[in-house]
Amino acid sequence: MADNVSEVTDNNFQAEVLEADLPVLVDFWAPWCGPCRMVSPVVEEIAADKQGKLKVSKLNTDENQQTAIRYNVMSIPTLIVFKNGQEIKRVVGAYPKKRLEAELEPALA
Repeated sequence: MADNVSEVTDNNFQAEVLEADLPVLVDFWAPWCGPCRMVSPVVEEIAADKQGKLKVSKLNTDENQQTAIRYNVMSIPTLIVFKNGQEIKRVVGAYPKKRLEAELEPALA
């Protein structure tokens, strides 16, 4: 995992995501998921590009099912932007970087 991407769990989701000062992009993923592996480098690039403006975290849905259920994550990869403890944008599926940035940009403004 890239240095600027943190791993979150059911246990620390509240503190790391919902109580964060910055907007947080959470990548809900699983190790067996091919599209998740495809989108992972894109998420890491976005983390590097937006460092200081956006916190980026990954949540393994196999190991942290409570949080995935709480946010109704039915398909992976699911990327959710949280701001001030609230979900403000959701993207489901693997997208190329430019398309993903276009989807996320309004939520980060």
